Amino acid sequence: MKQLKHYLMLLTVLASIILAPLTAFANSSAASSTPASSTSTATPATDDSLQKIKQKGVLVVGTSAGYPPFEFTTKKDGKTEYVGFEMSLARQLAKDLGVKLEIKNMDFDSLLVALESHKIDVAIAGINITPEREKSVDFSKTYHKGTKYFLIHKQDKDKYKDYMDFKGKTVGTENGAMEYAMIKKYIPDVHEKGLAKWSSLVIALQAHKLDGVLMDSATAKAFAQNNSDLYAFNSHMKVTSDGVAVALPKGANSLKAAVNKTVDKVNQEDLINKKWLPEAAKYMQTSQKTNTVASYWTFFVKGVKYTLLITVLAVIVGFLIGVLFALMRLSDKKLLHGIAICYIEFIRGTPMLVQIMFVYFGIGAIIQSMPALVAGIIAVSVNSGAYVAEVIRSGIQSLPIGQTEAARSLGMTKKQTFRFIVLPQALRNIWPALGNEFITLLKDSSLVSTIGVGELMYQTQLVQADTYKGVLPLFITMMIYFILTFTLTRILNYFEGRMQHAH
Repeated sequence: MKQLKHYLMLLTVLASIILAPLTAFANSSAASSTPASSTSTATPATDDSLQKIKQKGVLVVGTSAGYPPFEFTTKKDGKTEYVGFEMSLARQLAKDLGVKLEIKNMDFDSLLVALESHKIDVAIAGINITPEREKSVDFSKTYHKGTKYFLIHKQDKDKYKDYMDFKGKTVGTENGAMEYAMIKKYIPDVHEKGLAKWSSLVIALQAHKLDGVLMDSATAKAFAQNNSDLYAFNSHMKVTSDGVAVALPKGANSLKAAVNKTVDKVNQEDLINKKWLPEAAKYMQTSQKTNTVASYWTFFVKGVKYTLLITVLAVIVGFLIGVLFALMRLSDKKLLHGIAICYIEFIRGTPMLVQIMFVYFGIGAIIQSMPALVAGIIAVSVNSGAYVAEVIRSGIQSLPIGQTEAARSLGMTKKQTFRFIVLPQALRNIWPALGNEFITLLKDSSLVSTIGVGELMYQTQLVQADTYKGVLPLFITMMIYFILTFTLTRILNYFEGRMQHAH
């Protein structure tokens, strides 16, 4: 009973250490989400949000590409270029501020979290102003107001004329988008389906997994123009939002004033309708005519490089962590033993995706300079370390106790016994299990795409968004992963044979 209480106390301490950054972040977010009427006296008339951007010389804009004509990608000289009228707005804003522009592409439902954790300076991604969002972030003046359209199969255009025709049907939209609430509010008995990317929703629609997709009129028309089997029509839903605007951190008054100056100029000169929308349409037409999936081979190569980089570093760091915590768990010292158990059970009891998001947005709220790639490698390594620790522990405990006793009787120290007797034999026994963990790690590295790391799955989504093709890029990615895992399996089997032969 005393030992159980000891472990529970250690688990509580470890959990408090791990959750401390998240708690601090949550408290700061809660403070920033207090209504303006209660904080107006505490909020200074000016702040340093604009000054900080000018000092670092870079404006970091968060977006969710794949939403033409707002923001999407195209290929230029083999590299990804973000285009669309909102990306033109971002460039104009950076120009007006006299700084460089850096674009961070991530899932739409991660943008406001990234804004609150200061991973980005502003978010520009077709974000509608809603009372719920105004509780956590500030908004600029609006620069676009659109109606909501349904995207359906062209063969069903006589079947669906109004939003009420989707009663009892399955309708999709993007996670975190205003359209998600509209679907539930206006359509009786609807089965709503949310996905992270508009391109994924279009794929689901084409695969007959959805009856329709609700989106902005400009985007629906864009997808319909570039897919001959799709059709867009007015949903006739009442839009309660004040419009689309730039999202900013709470209290960033000086930055908000500067953004509003740019928005005012854009609205007065009607740059979106007169210049930027035609430019976006031109990019889309060019993409449809000349961009094939095969021409994006450089994207897949880049994705493979990042995937291998993440995997190799995570394997090395994860193995070292695994050895350390395996020894701690086997230790006679209760403190080390208890810490190891808490770490292993906590990490194995939570999903890797949650850990990745926590490291980037939670801990990253404190260490704001942490790049997404570094956060991804840390999260994957820490996750792998817990599993590797258990594999190594089981391998060590599987050895006969006589091996250790014989080594000690010959005068070898504990360190020498472990290094030359125990570890080599344990490694040979656990090699297949370690190999499975390394292969799993290679595939699970795709999860870091959720925080904008340009690995293979991230690059696949860019190709999907740019070519308007969904299934073929996924098939290519599947084949690449198969080749990588098959090659790794052959290499692991080779070394396993060498170890068995040496034995």
